[in-house]
Amino acid sequence: MVRDLVVRGGTVVDATGTRRADVLVRAGHIVAVADDIDPPARAEVLDASGCTVAPGLVDLHAHLRQPGREEAETVDTGARAAALGGYTAVVAMPNTDPAIDCAAVVREVLDLGSTAACDVHVAGAITVGRAGQRLAPLAEMAALGVRLFTDDGAGVQDSRLMRRALEYASALDITLAQHCEDAALASGGHMHEGEWSSHLGIPGVPAEAEELMVLRDIALARLTGTRMHFLHLSVAAALDAVRAAKGAGLPVTAEAAPHHFTLDDSVVASYDPVFKVNPPLRPTADVEAVRVALGDGTLDAIATDHAPHTQEDKEAPFDEAPPGMLGLETALALALTELSLPLERVLALLSWQPARIAGLEAEHGGPVAEGRPAHLCVIDPATVWVVEPEKLASRSRNTPYGGRKLTGRVRHTVLGGEAVVIDGQAQR
Repeated sequence: MVRDLVVRGGTVVDATGTRRADVLVRAGHIVAVADDIDPPARAEVLDASGCTVAPGLVDLHAHLRQPGREEAETVDTGARAAALGGYTAVVAMPNTDPAIDCAAVVREVLDLGSTAACDVHVAGAITVGRAGQRLAPLAEMAALGVRLFTDDGAGVQDSRLMRRALEYASALDITLAQHCEDAALASGGHMHEGEWSSHLGIPGVPAEAEELMVLRDIALARLTGTRMHFLHLSVAAALDAVRAAKGAGLPVTAEAAPHHFTLDDSVVASYDPVFKVNPPLRPTADVEAVRVALGDGTLDAIATDHAPHTQEDKEAPFDEAPPGMLGLETALALALTELSLPLERVLALLSWQPARIAGLEAEHGGPVAEGRPAHLCVIDPATVWVVEPEKLASRSRNTPYGGRKLTGRVRHTVLGGEAVVIDGQAQR
């Protein structure tokens, strides 16, 4: 049985505002939020002096690789990395082997996550095998609690099939999330098509490949009246389209990944595949557009797109290496370091807004208040640290931020009333 826990000396920040308070947790729930709580006998006390106490972070977009690619990551190691990054819930993407496209694989991943250091939820595939040919059994997976569906890694290219998927989604009260890329236009590209791709001689992916898919799916959302979520947007034109769609009242949401507001395509000049990602790193104008969109509400969430790969795979030539970067342990610090946004806005992008998109708001991201589940993160906003890839919890090391100095780090993470991270150290 988990003993009582008190988080003492911190400043609570959630969607309702900011206040100085201690937090008392019992039997997995918050039972008091008040000044100077006297800890009950034998209670565990977490020091939050000088820290922010917030609802646990929620990641809409993590690749945990299991089943099938356990050499790069497992549900257990990915969840540990998430907890160290302040996450109490992650949504595991379906591009595993086999794909998460049926109830059996959903159950397997949920079982693997049942004892993990954060709550592991599952995104189901929209199409069988993520092949874009026929719809997966959406209702079967939704019956197991799956609320988000995507063929991430590939966009659904067939417009008629995507319309049908949206119509089914409306009836099932689920959300479809799209990897926005016109496959024919992007074919053969390995970085952003532009000045740097021409200079380096690397075939590029034009920004229009993302823009066209976003425009199509906005039209389909308007046609069907169904919710649509856009994954890892990276170009200004796509963000402008989302901004206009929201202005017209359409039910669309969107996310961006940390690498798209912290890195631009010039870093590919090193030919280091650690900088290869999909969608690719973009020019500085697009990086700035992402930053603006995070501040003005066009983007609803920061999602890590945590994508571990083995060292062997990432040491292949640039055009042969798989795309993807680690993200779970650095996302919060990158946002705090690189974005000129109030702390409350950063936490909204990382916690309660993604929780709503994922359908997890009953458990995660809600206010730090009496009666709520005790899923919390305690953040020291003043800690300065250097990213050391070899010390990350992931099985893989493909972070583009090795050696980078960041400000702000998670001190404690509480999952269901249990401290799974204490003073920056994983407890399971």
